[in-house]
Amino acid sequence: MQASIFIAKVLGPCYFIVGIGMLLNRRYFQKVLEDYFKNAALVFFTGMAPLVFGLVIVILHNTWVANWTVLITIFGWAGIIKGVWLMLFPGSMAKMIEAYIKNPSLLMAHSVLAVVLGLFLSYMGYFVA
Repeated sequence: MQASIFIAKVLGPCYFIVGIGMLLNRRYFQKVLEDYFKNAALVFFTGMAPLVFGLVIVILHNTWVANWTVLITIFGWAGIIKGVWLMLFPGSMAKMIEAYIKNPSLLMAHSVLAVVLGLFLSYMGYFVA
């Protein structure tokens, strides 16, 4: 449980801050999405980072239980999958990014989801523990 709380304390504020940033600066984040595939090093890094962090989370917390801590495990496995996917198929994300650029409501939904997850994880990590 200590690993769950620690990871929630890290992920919660990160997701909350990024979500609020995306909500308040939508044009900036759309520009980030437009520029994303122009830099191969950035694509590589955004594959490597979630792979490493996902592996760390799964090594520390590969717990499949029927409570909120399973979210931590899911984040870990999602990071591994995203990292592997970007490392093996770096050009495949272009269509998804195009969808975000063409449909601003996707970015809005993603932002709201990040805020909600951030608030939930922060609450569980800082106040329930």
